[in-house]
Amino acid sequence: MLSLTGKRIFVSGAAAGMGHSVARHALDAGAEVVATDISSDGLDVLSQAGASTAILDVSDADKVNQFFETEQGFDGLVNMAGWVHHGTILDVDYSQWQKSFSINLDSMFFVIQSALPKMIEKGGGSIVNMASLASSVKGFPQRAAYSASKAGVIGLTKSVAVDFMDKHIRCNALCPGTIETPSLHGRMAQLAEKLGSMEKAQEWFVSRQPMGRLGQPNEIAMMVIYLLSDAGAYATGQPFIIDGGTIA
Repeated sequence: MLSLTGKRIFVSGAAAGMGHSVARHALDAGAEVVATDISSDGLDVLSQAGASTAILDVSDADKVNQFFETEQGFDGLVNMAGWVHHGTILDVDYSQWQKSFSINLDSMFFVIQSALPKMIEKGGGSIVNMASLASSVKGFPQRAAYSASKAGVIGLTKSVAVDFMDKHIRCNALCPGTIETPSLHGRMAQLAEKLGSMEKAQEWFVSRQPMGRLGQPNEIAMMVIYLLSDAGAYATGQPFIIDGGTIA
């Protein structure tokens, strides 16, 4: 079993979905976990499981700086907070474009910039950023703002990896395919209004998957645990694709 014993791990977007699964698996692997989200909803479950929790808007630079100033150094950062805009470039207004970058990319800039000095002081660590298959990896319909922001995540990941490799900092990104999360269920509900039922909406999403099923949060979380652990010590600067065969 992969071990994170003795490691202190920060997770954003931990209240639900993939972030929640990452926090749970990190606890199971023996880590000291600090789980954060923009609201307390869902964090209580992690608190009961042994995690330290905090309300944190990672898109707010001042709040992020204040948070990391008062925290001890981390051995791992997992940037999971995200937001999906649906639409082409003709459908997205500038405020939605800004929101996409603020939550999906700026938040990682704030977290890494604030936490990195103490990570270096501790002797190094691992950073895992949530990108997406919808990015510079592959184009998808109705994902203009989202894909652009996630492509930026891959660029940031590679830059951090190269710049701080000699400081024993590793930085990787994950590019999942379609994963069954509360966020996806919300998009299914929107599609159900057009198709007439939730069942038809679910069938539409599943029909796009070569494996004939949706990915599960724990399948992504286990890859994160590997990258945080010493077992992943030779991996850095990579966008790891976990997509159920979508681009095979």
